[in-house]
Amino acid sequence: MNRNNWRKSAAVFHDRAAEYDSWFEDSLLFDIEVAAIQALEIPELRPALEIGVGPGRFASTFSSDFGIDPANAPLHLAAARNIKVCQAVGEALPFATESFQRISIFFTLCFVQDPSMVLQECYRVLKTGGNLILGFVPANSPWGKALLKKKEAGHPFYEHARFFSTEACETLILNNGFTIINTSSSLYQKPGNVYSMETPRAKRDNNAGFTALTLQKETR
Repeated sequence: MNRNNWRKSAAVFHDRAAEYDSWFEDSLLFDIEVAAIQALEIPELRPALEIGVGPGRFASTFSSDFGIDPANAPLHLAAARNIKVCQAVGEALPFATESFQRISIFFTLCFVQDPSMVLQECYRVLKTGGNLILGFVPANSPWGKALLKKKEAGHPFYEHARFFSTEACETLILNNGFTIINTSSSLYQKPGNVYSMETPRAKRDNNAGFTALTLQKETR
């Protein structure tokens, strides 16, 4: 993704922050995703940062103290949810080395300009033994394919997104100093046909619409 694309993507989330925030209201999808993340049994490590915090729905649910996002308007919504916010990008985190015990990235890696640099920055600001929690839509799942169609149709939220398979994410993770220590997948109901709560499965699965991983910073 070139610089102009991530700026355009951030502009969409800035201009339509209220619309995006409203997606989470009484959302079964959000409940399924939260349950999948909870199944990771994430340690209560603080301080905690979320990259791509948006309106702060996940940060508030999982007790992240800080959040960064390149889009300005969603940060005001996150601040109203008691998140300490800063306008920034994941490739250049405005924090000192080994500042955090936990970092979360939910549905954001597909929008960043340089995913590898984002993970390198996560490695830098995480304390030794700290955790990175990553949540994403596998590219070759039914949900990933549906989002790709939206991207190709010029959907404003997904026009500049790049989606990763579980294998591509695993390669990116291992190449940037992290080990996968726990996995949770969910959202097996098809797009447009989500009617019931799901029980997460402890595996990486390209058939799942959502996969969450707990990663640990390796010592180099």
